[in-house]
This record gives sequence, C-alpha cells and structure tokens, in this order.
Amino acid sequence: MTMPDYLRELAARVSNWGRWGADDRRGTLNLIDDAAVRRGLAAARQGKTFSLTYPFDENGPQLGFIPGRINPERTMISLNHSMTGDPGDFTSSDDAVSMGIQASTHLDSLAHVGYDNLLYNGVAMSTTDEAGSHEFGIQTMGPIVSRGILLDIARLKGVDFFDENYAIGGDDLDAAAAMGGVKVMPGDVVCVRTGHMHWLNVGNKIHYSTPTPGLGQKSIEWIRDNDVAIVATDTIVFECYPPEDPEALLPVHMINIRDIGLVQGQNWLLDPLAADCAADGQYDFLLAATPLPFTRAVGGPVAPTAIK
Repeated sequence: MTMPDYLRELAARVSNWGRWGADDRRGTLNLIDDAAVRRGLAAARQGKTFSLTYPFDENGPQLGFIPGRINPERTMISLNHSMTGDPGDFTSSDDAVSMGIQASTHLDSLAHVGYDNLLYNGVAMSTTDEAGSHEFGIQTMGPIVSRGILLDIARLKGVDFFDENYAIGGDDLDAAAAMGGVKVMPGDVVCVRTGHMHWLNVGNKIHYSTPTPGLGQKSIEWIRDNDVAIVATDTIVFECYPPEDPEALLPVHMINIRDIGLVQGQNWLLDPLAADCAADGQYDFLLAATPLPFTRAVGGPVAPTAIK
C-alpha cells in the first residue's frame, strides 16, 4: 500500500528535513530549549505529582498482534540468596524482565517508522539492521524535561470515553486548549486524553486495540504549526484506527515521525491527571519523560512524571 498523493503533498508541506541541519537526529526534541524548560519549571506551582505510567506487568495491553511485542514478563533470578551461606550475612534477591520495548508506556524513536526506504531527515532505512538503529537509537534523545499540557478531548466532547474510533483534528486540539486555558508553545509536550484506557482497565483488551480514537489526518498540520516537541496519548495505536482512509494504513505515524521528526508516546496513563486538572483548572505542568536509553533501540520504556 503506497501513500496517496494528497498525503505526500501534506508530508512535503510539514517536513522538518534540514531544519536543524543535515546531521540532525533529534527532530522536534530540538524545540525543547532553555525557555521551554523554564516554562515547565514555572508550571510546577502546587507540588502535586502524577505518574503517567501504566503498570509494566503481564497484564499489559499487548495481544500479540505485533509479533514479539510481548507484555513484560518478570522472573526472579536470585531469591534471598546468601553469598556466604550464612543467612545472618549479606542476603539479596534479583529479578529480570523480558518484554517488547514498546509494550507499555513508551516513546518511539525516529527509527520506528519510515517509507520509500527513508527515515527522518533523509536517512536510509538500511541504517537500522539486526543490531538496531545506528542513527536514531533511543539513547540519542537524551534527557527530556519540558512543560507538559493536557488536552482532554474526552471531556471536551462530554464523554468519559469513546465507543468507536474518532479522528482528532486541529480544531479539537485548539478547543481543548481553550477549555483548559492554556496556550500551546514551541517545545511543549502535548498529552492528548481520550479516556480510552477505560477499556484496558475493565479487561477488554480487544476494544483497547480497536476501534480506537486518536490523532487524525487533520491534526498533522496543527502539530507542525504549533511546533510541539512530543505528542503522547492514552491509546495503543496513537492515531485513529481503523483509519479514516482505507488506502492509508497509519498515515499519522508515517508523516509525524518520518517527515516532521515528531517524537510520539503511547499507552500514557492520563486519567488521574485529567481528573485533577478538571478539579483545579490547571492544565499545564512540569513534565519529566526521559526514556530508558537502550542503545540503538527504536523505542524506549518511559515513566513520565507530571508535577503541578
């Protein structure tokens, strides 16, 4: 399936290729400058903290649709072991984890998606091989601290969650920002809540996977025009699925990551934060969201923390 011409024209309009130089490997993370960090620090006004991480365990969202992307499986490799044989001496336990790196709350690296044999900034897809990504490994992202803003689409639409797929457009995002009294600024991390984790929380993993609300084609220019650094959602797919156009499988992924150089996040736990934002009216916060720097990985587990 080849991307339709109208989407190729959109991709060309929003492209960030060359914007930060031919050697750029960080994409929209370049937008997190000193001013963005200071703006995030200023948003931590109350001292309240929220974890935006879904549990990393065997009950995670994966159903095997993507081979190998298994939910975290943790096993004990050492249990109350005394190194000297004397239980009154030093005794320790250790465990190990096997998982798909993008199984639960995560960020995608810019090696995650490409088309026409190219990744972001014209880098050949062949730079990713059995050893991983030699250009866009998740470790290249470095520390991520900025201002986060919550755009609560579910609350905007007057629902707790969506039953069907819904394509979120730029008008929705503007309206959610206005509802929250926030102005999107360059370098912000935009957290888009749909309420879709309801289905995961009630044990309906199939419905959590599809149909799903998410970013639609009409969100792409909004993301580029507002120069956001990261967009994260509380869904497994990130974008509207099944897709708006059956001739374009995952066009938002393709253009956001490959052309804009946008860092995307999925399976972010946003409901507790959203409830607090609705209660006190503060929809911006300091956000720390540095992924685990697995060398050459095309994604990274992350434990985002919001501080209001």
